[in-house]
Amino acid sequence: MTSAAEIVAAEWQSILTYDEDLIDPVVPRTAYASPRLRGLFPMVSHGTLYLSRCTRFPWTDDIGTMRKLVVGGYRVRRESDKTVLGETETVQEAIDLIAANLPEGCGPAIDGTADDL
Repeated sequence: MTSAAEIVAAEWQSILTYDEDLIDPVVPRTAYASPRLRGLFPMVSHGTLYLSRCTRFPWTDDIGTMRKLVVGGYRVRRESDKTVLGETETVQEAIDLIAANLPEGCGPAIDGTADDL
């Protein structure tokens, strides 16, 4: 049986190989370098990195995401309550903002769904 940590690690390894047609490679690399984010389940959609506290659908949506702004920099927003956590100039600052705003008691992803949390 595969553990949640193994599922998360395998997904990170896959996403870290994506080229810029799918996502700016700096984004997942920077997120992966953050120990607090590395344990979360990563997904990519429409050029955006999403992180979940579980490995199966339905995933959680209470982890901030970052979107590149036309004028430069990034807007960090939490989908669950539509809260804008802030705007940053760099990828690193956006990743740091996401890590600083993780839900209370957020730990590594579990092998399950959002309903299991």
